[in-house]
Amino acid sequence: MTAPLIRPRRLRVSAGVRSLVRETVLTARDLVYPLFVVPGVKVKTEIASLPGAYHFSVDLAVAAAREAYELGIPAVLVFGLPEYKDARGSSAWDAGSPVQQAIKAIKAALPELVVISDVCLCQYTDHGHCGLLTGQLVENDATLAVLAKVAVSHAAAGADMVAPSDMMDGRVAAIREALDMNDYQDVAVMSYAVKYASAYYGPFRDAADSAPQFGDRHSYQMDPANAREALKEAALDIDEGADLIIVKPALAYLDIVRSVKDNTRVPVAAYNVSGEYAMVKAAAANGWIDEQRTVLETLTGMKRAGADIIITYHALDAARWLK
Repeated sequence: MTAPLIRPRRLRVSAGVRSLVRETVLTARDLVYPLFVVPGVKVKTEIASLPGAYHFSVDLAVAAAREAYELGIPAVLVFGLPEYKDARGSSAWDAGSPVQQAIKAIKAALPELVVISDVCLCQYTDHGHCGLLTGQLVENDATLAVLAKVAVSHAAAGADMVAPSDMMDGRVAAIREALDMNDYQDVAVMSYAVKYASAYYGPFRDAADSAPQFGDRHSYQMDPANAREALKEAALDIDEGADLIIVKPALAYLDIVRSVKDNTRVPVAAYNVSGEYAMVKAAAANGWIDEQRTVLETLTGMKRAGADIIITYHALDAARWLK
């Protein structure tokens, strides 16, 4: 038998050679760390469905953001649980709410850290939906002005980017116009352009206390079966002024990440969502997988698929392991 002339294994014979020819390199600079802020002082409470993730009061959120920054993570994404809820979600634009206070405190302590704020109403409404209601109907157009008001309040607190996650049609244009009218032209819009109605969000809804009190979100979030629609949504948001776009979830949607990356000219983020994180943590806790190898392989796969940015609850651990 003739020996093979071409041997791909030659480029796998040692760690040094593998490193030399590695096509995709994951670093801490690729990551965004999500933070959940809550009312109170000196609060750090582990989220039961997201082991290793916490509810932080503003003071300890600053400490968590500092840890991320010192690990080389360039940005945090701030979510909040308010002190009060109502039908309009008015705590979402209250300057005294935890998100606005956390943005202000983090930027004061860590001016070089990029602070991104989630813009939605679900955590703030007593009904848990992402928009205003008429009966049980989510009113798209009536919600736009409210979302714009929330985004402006985040910009006023010092956010570098606002990230609308509600999936109302036209919200990027409404937010961009409101930011510009209020002299926040340099605040970027990082749109959840491609957000599917996914079963992988379960732990997040526990963490953010944002589960809808009736019905579901299928009328405004995307059908998981649709791929071409993702390109339509991405193109619409870019045309409306989105500076960056998010595909959410990530792991079951890597084909969508690649398609969006190949068909747009803005940075693309993949959101490694709560259910994806929780499955890894549960399997690792049972000794069924190697957590470090699994996490780094998963995040590398997201970058290989085309993600310029990866939003992940694994960020702190991944950054430590990558060192």
